[in-house]
Amino acid sequence: MNAVSSFFHGIGDRFRGLPRWARIVLMVAAVVFVYFLPILNPPLITTTDSDFGAVLFTCAMYALVAIGLNIVIGYAGLLDLGYIGFFAIGAYTVGVLGSQHAKLPLLLCIPAAMVVTLISGVILGAPTLRVRGDYLAIVTLGFGEIVRLILINAGGLTNGNRGISNIPTPPGVDLFEIPKIRWEGLTAFVDLDNTTTFLKFGVTDSVPYYWLALTLVGVVLFLDWRMQNSRVGRAWEATREDEDAAELMGVPTFRFKLLAFATGAAIGGLSGALFATKQQFINPDNFTILYSVLFVAMVVVGGQGNRWGVILAAALLTWAPEKFRFLSDARFLLFGLALMALAIFRPQGLLPPRRSVRASKADAETEVLEEGVARA
Repeated sequence: MNAVSSFFHGIGDRFRGLPRWARIVLMVAAVVFVYFLPILNPPLITTTDSDFGAVLFTCAMYALVAIGLNIVIGYAGLLDLGYIGFFAIGAYTVGVLGSQHAKLPLLLCIPAAMVVTLISGVILGAPTLRVRGDYLAIVTLGFGEIVRLILINAGGLTNGNRGISNIPTPPGVDLFEIPKIRWEGLTAFVDLDNTTTFLKFGVTDSVPYYWLALTLVGVVLFLDWRMQNSRVGRAWEATREDEDAAELMGVPTFRFKLLAFATGAAIGGLSGALFATKQQFINPDNFTILYSVLFVAMVVVGGQGNRWGVILAAALLTWAPEKFRFLSDARFLLFGLALMALAIFRPQGLLPPRRSVRASKADAETEVLEEGVARA
């Protein structure tokens, strides 16, 4: 595990050492490659037993979830076990406004979903963020389950267990078709019978939804980077490391914790809205508490506080079960064993923040120095 982390950090160091123009070229090439993944269908990455475009869309959607939850857990240090509640509120806002009780276009439903989830985050956070640690985890866990029960029992508002159908899709245009690549061994062929229509959103083709989700991930990543490197990000870090000390230094910790909670909730609502418009049908069974556990696992496995780590973990935890679907139920056993091994040998996650790496090295050097002094 340390070798994996050192490998990625080494790549990061070498990347930062390149000239500016070379970094820009490499970033553009990486972005283009990621966008064209469902077209290229790389043999080692593509999922033969599942629709690769749908799997990639789910990876991008959960990456968005992981970024939002990383703000709450990784930046502000708030253990939120009910994040599925915000995801569900965002999805049902789109469903209610776009299909159930109104016929608003999706371009209005998505901002409305973010606003509603942001307000719900403030309503939940205002009374609960005064508690800490395990108590906050219990409260948020209850929130996620309460949201699901409300969706079941709200009657005509949410249509109960029957769910909501005919959810609006993004406005698309039928511009041109892009043929996909078919591989036979290591030989690539252009498959003219298997194409995707650029920016035409339909039930049978998930690739345009993947491009939409990936674009939103890029926008949210930019905003996340700006926030982390601002006064707000420094206040979150101070609150996470020692809330009492931060309060004594003049940081209004409650206000910044509430801001983190509301920001994470809005991003969760955005991802829920994407889920609803892709599925075009939702019901309360889509939002069980197990998904909250999965979301927290993405942040913990990736490395709390490292945006790239949580994105990597979200992609791996979504892609791996689909890639190894041929193993049937055995894949879940292997999945669990891999998580146990990670928890034992790499508790700080796949890509911990640089501050954690520096702290670990400093602790190791201190231990070596103390041992040397003791022997002397």
